[in-house]
Amino acid sequence: MLLARRPRPIHSRGAVLDGWLTLRPSPHLTVAWSQSSPSAIRVVARLSRSIGLPDGVPDVYGLALRGVIDGRTVDLQLSATGVGVPGRFLLAPHLTPELATYSSILPVRTDRGPMLFCARTIQTPGLPADLPAIRQAVRREPWRLRLYAASPRGRWHPIGEIALDAARSEDDPTLRFDVDRHPVPGTEPYGWVAALRQPAYRLAQRRHPGTRPRGADAANAEGPR
Repeated sequence: MLLARRPRPIHSRGAVLDGWLTLRPSPHLTVAWSQSSPSAIRVVARLSRSIGLPDGVPDVYGLALRGVIDGRTVDLQLSATGVGVPGRFLLAPHLTPELATYSSILPVRTDRGPMLFCARTIQTPGLPADLPAIRQAVRREPWRLRLYAASPRGRWHPIGEIALDAARSEDDPTLRFDVDRHPVPGTEPYGWVAALRQPAYRLAQRRHPGTRPRGADAANAEGPR
């Protein structure tokens, strides 16, 4: 049933949001974006329900973000999980997106060893469960989240804040995120992690021929919205 969905086999229902990522230098993080990048980066995000259950029923939310750093597209893909260990590796359904912790689940390679990312709400406009109402809520008041990094079993350290303050009227079926092709500066995917993800990436691309990654130009636009 999931495979029959078009254009996405999972995360088929989503809302495209625009906003800013403000970076925070951290002694616990050596990746390049925390040291030499501009302090504020324009981002485009997609909030989605992975299973596609009806509004009002708990679902596993996904939050994907794209920005441009030093002329390069950078993607983050996060899913609703727990916070600690093993919860940060386990998907968790929630009634509304503001209640979720969003984790990358699978680690990336850095000079200091494997690393995970996560995001948690710090200020909410009172996000409802249905996507059209979420768009309206974000337009009234920004959805603010804090971005963290940690070793797979370590403590979460804050590395930035996300403010999503605008919403597009419709979902974008051509918007595709690929953390293997567009990693965070200073990180790279482990081979085994990329091998796990590629079948899903290929399936999504095959079900929407002609799709190209988009959103980088919009994310790189100057000036607040």
